[in-house]
Amino acid sequence: MKEENPLPQNTLSDPAESIEGSASAPISDVTRADKSTHPTRKPTAFDWPVALFMVGVHLVALLGFFTFSWKALGVCLLLHWITGGLGITLCYHRLLTHRSFQTPKWMEYFLSILGSLACQGGPLTWVAVHRMHHAQSDQPLDPHSPRHGFFWAHMGWCLHAVTGVATSEEKTKLAPDLAKDPVHAWLDKVQLIWSAPLAWGLYALGGWPFVIWGIFVRLVTVYHTTWAVNSAAHVWGYKNYKSDDDSTNLWWVALATFGEGWHNNHHAFQFSARHGLKWWELDATYLTIQLLEKLGIATAIKLPSQHLLNTKLPSHSR
Repeated sequence: MKEENPLPQNTLSDPAESIEGSASAPISDVTRADKSTHPTRKPTAFDWPVALFMVGVHLVALLGFFTFSWKALGVCLLLHWITGGLGITLCYHRLLTHRSFQTPKWMEYFLSILGSLACQGGPLTWVAVHRMHHAQSDQPLDPHSPRHGFFWAHMGWCLHAVTGVATSEEKTKLAPDLAKDPVHAWLDKVQLIWSAPLAWGLYALGGWPFVIWGIFVRLVTVYHTTWAVNSAAHVWGYKNYKSDDDSTNLWWVALATFGEGWHNNHHAFQFSARHGLKWWELDATYLTIQLLEKLGIATAIKLPSQHLLNTKLPSHSR
């Protein structure tokens, strides 16, 4: 039996449909590569600078056990949302990677700085890796498929050079829209500098407990919740829609990542600004996009039509 799931206005019946008022249709869905294009994964070099950085962040975060206060925890949670929710989920993923909505450039750049504070790479690098993921999802050149091992999918992949995204030329090929933008190209090069003034500000406000919890503990929580989308949400959970990969919907990942855990929905409709497509699937990021729309900041919000949703229902659900 079909389940009616009416969606708000601005729905699209075709993900390639252009947006009224835009000069050209922005990138939304990433074309999936033919399996024969890259039949095998080549070994890549271990990235020692990244590995040492990751180890250092996790070790310093252990000081959180000795510097705990409720205020420090509150700072950690607030910055988790600002950098992980607004910076990574809303900006890097839904705005920059899939162009599921539009904002003025000043807002796009500001949100990109928030994403940089998550220390997961600059906007160009992050978007290029994620577009590679969609083009090769759960195939040999997927940067982080659990088919290569759960630990690899969770964090092992980012300790190595990513095949197909290791050079500036490869990144430009995957994210030409960002590569030709001088501001985004610059932000990609200086992505780590923003954490320094944040750390200074936190120290001025609350001393070392605010720094430990607002920088290091927060980085660890944002890292592992983001990585859980790549690992856990390709292993456990349920599927609402047909997709040619292992992506699933996993409620606890969705809660921890402000809606990213509705991952099967996302892989089925990459262009959609809304990932929680059932009434019970809470998507805090989409609610934020709706708020930005009411404020006149978010426009051209892409959503799948009911007809398109029905075309990807499993056969037993029809």
